[in-house]
Amino acid sequence: MNLFGKAKQTQANPKDAIIKLRESLEMLEKREKYLETKIQQELKMAKANATKNKRAALMALKRKKAYEEQINKISGSRLTLETQVMAIENANVNLETMNAMAAGAAAMKAIHGKMNIDKVDDTMDDIREQMDLANEISDAISQPVGLGIDYDEDELNKELEDLEQEDLDAKLLDTGISMPSVPSTNIPAIAQPPRPVKKQVVEDDVDAELAALQASMQLS
Repeated sequence: MNLFGKAKQTQANPKDAIIKLRESLEMLEKREKYLETKIQQELKMAKANATKNKRAALMALKRKKAYEEQINKISGSRLTLETQVMAIENANVNLETMNAMAAGAAAMKAIHGKMNIDKVDDTMDDIREQMDLANEISDAISQPVGLGIDYDEDELNKELEDLEQEDLDAKLLDTGISMPSVPSTNIPAIAQPPRPVKKQVVEDDVDAELAALQASMQLS
């Protein structure tokens, strides 16, 4: 007995409370099964004495009724305990969830404590600066080195055309084909009609046959 005030209450553990409630539920369930067995026995006795001994039958029915009332009370107690178990389980789940969320919040706070928006902006500026510098270096490296000599693109193209023409002329000379001279002025050439060579040959043959026929007639 505590003479100096109320006894200090120990902090309840949710898991221990759930275990104790389940043990109570198991005990009530056994008690309920025992009472159901007693009800069946009293009912059997009442049926056996219904016609022989009405007094005994009535007493059996009264005991049966008392057992049923106890079962009703036990059912109410079981419902209360089961409700408590579910409530504690839900509360325990909520507690574990809150603890996890609190740990996550603390971790985020610790991470964010080492940086702020100004540091992030400075870091991003440094990254952009280094990327621009890398692009400039890449562009500078990719430029061809001409040793300081500037070339005239038109002059180089004209020289290339002359070399191609010389190569073509050399190939034509090797094959024995002469190229016609190109006039200095851009005067279009007039196409000449082809000569009727075959027709002239045919006319010469006809004249020869007529001459031979006349000669044979003079001889006759």
